[in-house]
Amino acid sequence: MKKLIQIHNLSFSFGKQQVLAELTADFYGEELTVILGRNGSGKSTLFNILSGMERHYKGDVLFADQNRKDIHAGKKNTLRIGFMTQFHQTTFPFTVFDVVLTGRAAFSRFAPRQVDFDLVEENLRAFQLWHLKDKPYTALSGGERQLVLLCRILVQQPDVLLLDEPTNHLDLHYQVAVMEHLKRLVQSGTTIVCVMHDPNLALLYGDRFYVMQEKKLHSLQEKDPVVLLSTLEKTYHVALTDVRHNGRTLIIPKQKHL
Repeated sequence: MKKLIQIHNLSFSFGKQQVLAELTADFYGEELTVILGRNGSGKSTLFNILSGMERHYKGDVLFADQNRKDIHAGKKNTLRIGFMTQFHQTTFPFTVFDVVLTGRAAFSRFAPRQVDFDLVEENLRAFQLWHLKDKPYTALSGGERQLVLLCRILVQQPDVLLLDEPTNHLDLHYQVAVMEHLKRLVQSGTTIVCVMHDPNLALLYGDRFYVMQEKKLHSLQEKDPVVLLSTLEKTYHVALTDVRHNGRTLIIPKQKHL
């Protein structure tokens, strides 16, 4: 598998507080890579750098051998990069259909075309949201908003999809729906890098895994269950036990006898 995103000696600080320290990692094409870690460990900072929202860093971040700082939205680049942040607010009561349609703005010079409308419908139907198409976005639940924003990114048909907590606010039904849809995208050629809190969703659906610890990414690839369990225990500061399911290792917290 070809290395699509390469990170070399990446460092970043907020003032005197260092968040990332000489981080090095490779993400491969047509895979779902998941980054795990505790709150405040630096996952979202790395996401902001990969997405292009943060450019004041040291080191190299390459997408298909192109410097991330040289890739700009709206310009012809080697790769089409789409990303969804963890937090989004709007006070304007646009309809669900129109919010998703704005994802096609970069592809419609003057007015949306039929292909744009078709992509909006296709993605809303994929998550069973078509019945909400005329509802104001501001009237949706948190989970519904999360799904609508994901559809807004998906209509861009990105080559690389960067997601920060895509299952946040979602019930179990939609968590599974999102992860299965992401797997289908990978199978059709999309490369996905995903920041997640839930190790088990990651281990169930991911292809490659990293954990953010001590300002660096540590690969969990090809680790036996004992080492994987130990690494995650140190990361989350929780006693864990492992369960095998369909050839994959899942983890559950050890219950304390109170």
